Amino acid sequence: MYGSGVPADGTIGVGADDLVSGEAVALDLPPANIGLRVLSGLIDIVAGMSLWFALRYIGTALAGDTDDAMLIATLTVATILAIVAFPTAIETATRGKTLGHLALGLRTVRDDAGPISFRHALTRALVGSVELYSCMGFPALVASVVNRKGKRLGDLLAGTYVIRDRYKLRMPQPVPMPGYLEPWARSADIATLPPQLTLAIRQYFARRLKLTPSSRAIVLDRLVVETSRYVAPLPPPGTPGEYLLAAVLAERRRRDTVRIGRENRLRQRLLS
Repeated sequence: MYGSGVPADGTIGVGADDLVSGEAVALDLPPANIGLRVLSGLIDIVAGMSLWFALRYIGTALAGDTDDAMLIATLTVATILAIVAFPTAIETATRGKTLGHLALGLRTVRDDAGPISFRHALTRALVGSVELYSCMGFPALVASVVNRKGKRLGDLLAGTYVIRDRYKLRMPQPVPMPGYLEPWARSADIATLPPQLTLAIRQYFARRLKLTPSSRAIVLDRLVVETSRYVAPLPPPGTPGEYLLAAVLAERRRRDTVRIGRENRLRQRLLS
């Protein structure tokens, strides 16, 4: 018997807004603050307007004394290139960095913290042409203030937000396998654990020494009961709960590593 059947609910999971990696580590990528966003936007606007004036000057010089329609077409092309095409190309090529982002160490990422694509960059640039240039940035500022992640309208439509790219993410050390349980773990049927449960187990091992004995016992009991649902057969009677959790976590990590390596080798053979 490893626990009393207390359900493992909210206290051992992750929040609805948490990002969880493949190793079940919550990715806390804090959004850039408003000050950096505004300064980055100003840099991008200055760069865009400078390019627009340069293209306008070149286009007007090449057009010469032609009719007004040609001048209007030249200005239209200059506007599209400077305000939409240029920022889209830069942000796509750098995987989320505008000129302002490059200067201040920022990056645009998807809501799931992945790198953006051409579609995301184009959406941000198209909406930015209105909220940043036509409306002088006021809609972007208001949206950033009221949104929890500081999103402007372009981010809301594209499904992106801006983070500090120079933020260091520290990964926790893997939980080691208890030596005498390795034969059992190798032969046991251990299903894939939910990311929230895996994260909760990692958090327990990282913080257990800071918990009071009673709190530690309660959390451990919950985790063992929940984890036992994904294991068959259970380890030998008398196995400490912490050893069970460590063995399950270490074995799942080993199996996932083997599976990913096998899939990568197969992919390389198919593509070679």
